[in-house]
Amino acid sequence: MSANSSYAAAGVDTAAGDLAVELMKASVAATHGPNVLGGVGGFAGLFDLSFAKAYERPLLATSTDGVGTKIAIAQALDKHDTIGQDLVGMVVDDIVVVGAKPLFMTDYIACGKVVPERIASIVTGIAKACAETGTALVGGETAEHPGLMGVNDYDVAGAAVGVVEADRLLGAERVRDGDAVIAISSSGLHSNGFSLVRHILANAGLHYGDTAADLGTTWGEALLEPTRLYSGPLVELLADDRLGSAVHSLSHVTGGGIAANLARVLPVGSWVEVDRSTWSPAAVFRSLSALAGSTLESSEGTWNLGIGFFAVVEADAATDVIAALEGLGLPSWQAGTVTIGARDLDGFEQGAKGVDGGAVRLVGGYAS
Repeated sequence: MSANSSYAAAGVDTAAGDLAVELMKASVAATHGPNVLGGVGGFAGLFDLSFAKAYERPLLATSTDGVGTKIAIAQALDKHDTIGQDLVGMVVDDIVVVGAKPLFMTDYIACGKVVPERIASIVTGIAKACAETGTALVGGETAEHPGLMGVNDYDVAGAAVGVVEADRLLGAERVRDGDAVIAISSSGLHSNGFSLVRHILANAGLHYGDTAADLGTTWGEALLEPTRLYSGPLVELLADDRLGSAVHSLSHVTGGGIAANLARVLPVGSWVEVDRSTWSPAAVFRSLSALAGSTLESSEGTWNLGIGFFAVVEADAATDVIAALEGLGLPSWQAGTVTIGARDLDGFEQGAKGVDGGAVRLVGGYAS
């Protein structure tokens, strides 16, 4: 018996994997600029860093992540063309937090069975989002795991690398007393808190194909709304000589919720009260909370509730930064102010993700 037929008998279809690569090849190649060498299909992706000679002290930034249990909804609906954007958002938008420009990304897909059209749909979504963020998709891996995963099961992960000039590095050490905290709108749930979402719908006896009257669509369609991509507009903002230098820190609101993620990019001894009255959480958050019989406030540590990013900026530049972000397609508003000084921090979120940073709490009631 040949090696190939033995592998097929074990449940691995190498021909299907090759077909998947052919189906996605054009989309991946479209993300390649002159810095990418070797094309698609090599053992390793190559990226020419010669341009970094123009930097005084170039720092490489890297991040890795997945999409989480949102994938279960894509699988249930057999709709896989948006998960790729979710992955890019979760990975690449972490890189811009330090002020870095994303350069390239790789992806990994584990599945029970390679269905070429499904894999190609996922990777095409990744490639389109990479192109939108100026990130080259330089490599990837699809691994078939028969017996470990069901034939319709898969999971995705990715890693990316970016670069930032050392003296343009963003972070808590640049934040000053009186800085404005600007909230940047999310497109919905993004890719966090879906274990809770799925639990709520299951307890309510709802299916993803059921109509969500308050949302004007099915539950599945509303929940698969892809993650907003921030890195392209934010890189453009940071490149502006005047406004870019006014940005002191950025925060990507992902797992852990609103207060915890903002606290990570504030200095020790600082505190912020985020004013809920400055925005109204989208209908999807309100509908899910109503189904669960809970309050919006109770999910602030799980869902982004309408804030996908924070920018901490110089107070006198806040209005111009908001206008610039709006012009770049990112609805924004001031949600708080940084104060550095002693106070009672009872009820504030501190020390999130092991970072000894600032303190944040949400105050007031949400706008209707």
